[in-house]
Amino acid sequence: MAITGNHAALAAFAQTLADTARAETLHRFEMGIGAEDKGGADGFDPVTDADREAERAMRAAIEAAFPDHGIAGEEFPERPANGPFVWSLDPVDGTRSFTCGLPNWVTLIALLEEGRPILGLIDVPCLGERYWGGAGEGGFVRFGREAPLRASDRTRLDEARLSTTDPYLFPGAERDAFERVRSRVRTSRYGHDGYAYARLAAGTIDLVIESQLKPYDYNALIPVVRASGGMIGNWTGGDDFSHGRVIAAATPALFDQAVALMRDAV
Repeated sequence: MAITGNHAALAAFAQTLADTARAETLHRFEMGIGAEDKGGADGFDPVTDADREAERAMRAAIEAAFPDHGIAGEEFPERPANGPFVWSLDPVDGTRSFTCGLPNWVTLIALLEEGRPILGLIDVPCLGERYWGGAGEGGFVRFGREAPLRASDRTRLDEARLSTTDPYLFPGAERDAFERVRSRVRTSRYGHDGYAYARLAAGTIDLVIESQLKPYDYNALIPVVRASGGMIGNWTGGDDFSHGRVIAAATPALFDQAVALMRDAV
């Protein structure tokens, strides 16, 4: 990881956390573990032992190395910080893919300083890939080779490669707005969760649109996409992600075109 300065040790520690999570998730994936439903009346929301044990292991590592740091994960209650730093953890982003035996689930790790994501890491255990970003720079490992992050230079919707986790997750007007974008792009691919943002940062996807994301879903994505030269914001073009509506794009021109078609659904 090439990030330097005061945050270099924290960036290196994020890599250690990713290794820690892999040790808990990968062998469970290979065993084909089942899932419980934690969604209840809100609809099916799977969780596995891999989710819980990976988060437990990462929390223990953080508490041992940085006892003043806060922790905000998907599976367990938030641990308040005694200082500016909070770790955001999603041990298995793409649990549905995990439970279906598909390899594109990821682990998301972010470090927030005063509430702002300054480091992000997307780990892809099954594929042996890892993507990281912070301080305006980042890189990734794929096929055993390291390379810098670099989003594509595509600026038009009719040449764009679009992804979303599931178009049927958009309710009502949101789905209509998404369809306006989808009908204009070159190709669309679904079901990749956080991995889509990793591939946008590496230059093979140009546009990702999502709704209903939680902070642990998007915190790690922000530094990675921005380190690649890409744009990430909300459906009105701003930086407030609290409503869970996210657009990531390879270029400012592509981002603006997507915002123009999506903003009426907000």
